[in-house]
Amino acid sequence: MSSALSAVKASLPSRFGSLFRENLGTFDVPLPVEYNTSMHSRRTRKSMKIARFEWDGATRYGVLDGDALFSVTGDLFGELAVGERVCGLSEARLLAPVSPSKVVAVGLNYAAHAKEAHVDQPVPEEPVIFIKPATAVVGPFATVKYPASSRRVDHEGELGIVIRKLASGVSEAAAREYVLGYTCGNDVTARDLQRRDGQWTRAKSFDTFCPLGPYIVTDVDASDLRLECRVNGQVRQRSTTGNMVHGIEKLVSFISGVMTLLPGDVILTGTPEGIGSVRIGDVMEVEIEGIGALQNPVGE
Repeated sequence: MSSALSAVKASLPSRFGSLFRENLGTFDVPLPVEYNTSMHSRRTRKSMKIARFEWDGATRYGVLDGDALFSVTGDLFGELAVGERVCGLSEARLLAPVSPSKVVAVGLNYAAHAKEAHVDQPVPEEPVIFIKPATAVVGPFATVKYPASSRRVDHEGELGIVIRKLASGVSEAAAREYVLGYTCGNDVTARDLQRRDGQWTRAKSFDTFCPLGPYIVTDVDASDLRLECRVNGQVRQRSTTGNMVHGIEKLVSFISGVMTLLPGDVILTGTPEGIGSVRIGDVMEVEIEGIGALQNPVGE
């Protein structure tokens, strides 16, 4: 672990200990001496699907291979080795694939969405950013709770960038070095409250309003992936990440110039056109090419 990460970790308040130790730390299990590097390792640059899941009463990280989850040893944000089979995917309960200190979201990053949102101004020259709290994060199949204070809740399917290492003042040229991988996200929004408040914090911060998952996919080119959001099987949003106004490198650089990004933090890169409302009983599904599908029901 770098000295910078060690200093940050040591300075964290004790009340945040468990959350940030998961984000910044290494696994307590050392890399096995007999590990066969021909299998899976970050050193091979082989794309992996990293899952966070609950099985046998414990929360674990693992790698999905076929329909099975395998144990991992080492550092999730550095060198990672894959070990023995833990269980079948159907036997585990998938959680959000990472536990971020914060989720930084980007607004109006698709020109067609900015138009449908009736923004009476040109698409912003700089990214428009806001925060979704860590308490809003849930995983696949978790119920998104419809708040009693809202009369309109919308889905917003998005690509999520998962940060690999502490990032502060990163250049666009170096930005990819700070990316662990990508996941699906849903920037659930109480649209009526957003319009009423004139700013976005309350509307986007309710508990369960940030589903992430199902996995983190590493070493994939996410610059032009197909993105689709469905409600009850009906397509609502369909676009590609190539239509983003500000691309991955720009977002990592810009945001890290505003605030320090910690390992495990997530950037939601904006939603394309086609946003719409959901009701209690609906099922939302965000699917991104090469990453997977994130499904969440809407409940009370």
